[in-house]
Formats: sequence, structure tokens, C-alpha cells
Amino acid sequence: MGTVTATDELLARAELFRESFGGGNLPRQPATGVTVVTCMDSRIDLFRLLGIGEGDAHVLRNSGGIVTTDVRRSLAISQRLMGTTEVVLIQHTDCGMLTFTDAELDAALRSETGRAPDWSGGAFTDLEVSVRQSINQLRGDPFVPHRQSIRGFVYDVDKGSLREIDPG
Repeated sequence: MGTVTATDELLARAELFRESFGGGNLPRQPATGVTVVTCMDSRIDLFRLLGIGEGDAHVLRNSGGIVTTDVRRSLAISQRLMGTTEVVLIQHTDCGMLTFTDAELDAALRSETGRAPDWSGGAFTDLEVSVRQSINQLRGDPFVPHRQSIRGFVYDVDKGSLREIDPG
């Protein structure tokens, strides 16, 4: 047999999970009524950080935890069809999105593929400004009906702490 990949290891863990799985009866609607938007960074253990478990919240993750078209789409569905009413937006210190510009990423992709991506990288230079922009973007979105409880935070990856950002 060939080399065992990281994906093979994950699939073996999934099989162990299936063997001990006792659930399947959780409601479709999150118990807390919260949707969390955060970065895909593997250092963020969102479930431990917020003390949430399976079935508690919708979780939307992407590079930087920024508001994208897909985040807006998913949030509209979450609120309109799945009963969520609050949004917690979390970005973090030492984020990779602080290490490049969209122009640099675009140039590298064009150079490598000969084409420009049909999306923006969403890089940013200031965490607090990025969190504020994301909060205000969601608060101004007509497709997100519950805009009164949209709060933003910066997670410190070295200290394990959250700091709320005033949306200004």
C-alpha cells in the first residue's frame, strides 16, 4: 500500500468517531441563536474559546474572518431560515492576511496562471479597522435581518483572550 497521507489519518479518525457516535438528533437551528464568523486559522479552537458544543452555533470560517459574498449569503440563510439572531465576528493577532497585499497576491496568481482570480484576497493592514469594516458591512446588509447584535472581537493567539472592538 502507498504512503499514508494526512487525509487518510483524518478519515481513520472519522471512522473512530462514527463508531462512537450517539447523536444525530440535534435540531437544525443552533441552540444559542448565534452565528460566528471567524478566520480559518488552525490556532483558533473556537469551540473551547467560546465554550460552545455541537449544535450550539453556526460557524463560518474563511481567510481572515472577513465578510465576503459567501459569508453574507450564509448569514442571510442562517438568520432567515435557521433562526439565528446574533453575530460574533472574530479576527485574530498574527493573521496571515496581514502579511501581503491584494495587489501582491493578484500579481503572483497572474504570473503563475496567466489569469486574474475572480475574487479579492481581502488582505488588510489593521485588525481593528478590518473588524469595524466587517461589522459595518453586515449592519448595512439588507439581506441580514437581525443587525442589532453584531459584535466584533480580536482574538490574541498568544494569550488566548478576546478583546471587543468598538464599531465606531
